[in-house]
Amino acid sequence: MAGRLSEADFVMVEEGFSTRDLLEQLTLGASQATTEEVAAFFVADLGAVVRKHFCFLKCLPRVRPFYAVKCNNSPGVLKVLAELGLGFSCANKAEMELVQHIGVPASKIIYGNPCKQIAHIKYAAKHGVRLLSFDNEMELAKVVKSHPSAKGAACLLRMVLCIATNDSHSRSRLSLKFGVSLKSCRQLFEDAKRNHIEVVGVSFHIGSGCPDPQAYAQSIADARLVFEMGAELGHRMHILDLGGGFPGVEGAKVRFEEISSVINSALDLYFPEGCGVDILAKLGRYYVTSAFTLAVSIIAKKEVLLEQPGREEENGSAPKTILYRLGEGEYGIFNSVLFDNTCPTPILQKKPSTEQPLYSSSLWGPVIDGCDCIAEGLWLPQLHVGDWLVFENMGAYTMGMGSLLGGAQTCRITYAMSRVAWEALRGQLLPAEQDEDAEGTCRPLSCGWEITDTLCMRPVFTPASIM
Repeated sequence: MAGRLSEADFVMVEEGFSTRDLLEQLTLGASQATTEEVAAFFVADLGAVVRKHFCFLKCLPRVRPFYAVKCNNSPGVLKVLAELGLGFSCANKAEMELVQHIGVPASKIIYGNPCKQIAHIKYAAKHGVRLLSFDNEMELAKVVKSHPSAKGAACLLRMVLCIATNDSHSRSRLSLKFGVSLKSCRQLFEDAKRNHIEVVGVSFHIGSGCPDPQAYAQSIADARLVFEMGAELGHRMHILDLGGGFPGVEGAKVRFEEISSVINSALDLYFPEGCGVDILAKLGRYYVTSAFTLAVSIIAKKEVLLEQPGREEENGSAPKTILYRLGEGEYGIFNSVLFDNTCPTPILQKKPSTEQPLYSSSLWGPVIDGCDCIAEGLWLPQLHVGDWLVFENMGAYTMGMGSLLGGAQTCRITYAMSRVAWEALRGQLLPAEQDEDAEGTCRPLSCGWEITDTLCMRPVFTPASIM
């Protein structure tokens, strides 16, 4: 290991010390601070990231994980994943700079964006990144022109062809924008051959939030067909990229173990062990969603009387709704409200008594914009300016968006890891199984390695025909 992560980068906690405990300490400190006003901050359990990695290795032993930097580009996450030996899928120059700055070699970087700026292609070429993706003839021509490694008989550049998938049931449909149809693949293979470009593999992405794991099996079957087409035209096909779309939270509609079983069965059928194909996956949400918890303070409130004649609250007062303004909103950390159509549910930092009345409430961001609404239809007790709300599962696309624009994340992050997770990271060893009955009501940081047995399902698909 390159020693990118040190104990100085995170708070070392003992087993049984929970995220909630750490949040309570930090919110108390933020409330008492006199020199700096803090409106929001994250607590990130890096041990949860380590735990997810061991689970991935067990469930998908033939698949090499690459991390999608755009999902969460925070330094602690990048460092711990680099320590774990992951590769990195970068969408632009800023992301390539980030991972190379912490010592990740170019051989572990994929420039995975099928739509690349010319300046970013030149940066990739200058810094030794030679595995790029494409899905159309214009992108291929742009890379041929801008990447010096594409020129000459001894071409060092390697390209991966992105194919479209049937992601009609996914929450986030990437095939509307990326991926080539199967019937157009042959033309792109021929164009690449004319330009002396080596196409070495196929990638796909079924989109985020897909409720049907069989979509992976169908896409793997399609990829097998495209592999054979490329080999027929003289390309040395040896990389299969399964993309992402893996769930990052417990209780998802489709469990990671179920998806893994479907993928393993499809790989055994279409890309059996020993076939010489390097199988990759580009994961983002899977690694970081549940590792991050957000604390955000109430910076303003407004009570609005509801004009409903004849209706009164139990205490005899007129009915009202309360609008709370938070230190973060849709145009920042809560962008998932816009992109994923989610409704974040807050956890009260101060537990209310059962006697406290509940009021119709809504949460709004700090921007003077009628669209900056985080959540409506909530029933909360009377809260006050300076109170803290806690939101769990906030690790995905809450800070990585800055790198898409070349910017940096400013919201403070406190990283934590238990000693057992740190020792597992340093030794790359799987700790002993914990007693299943040892789970508490508040999950401890990095306590236990929850890995369940994969399901046994063997789907059989035939590759879609090419018209």
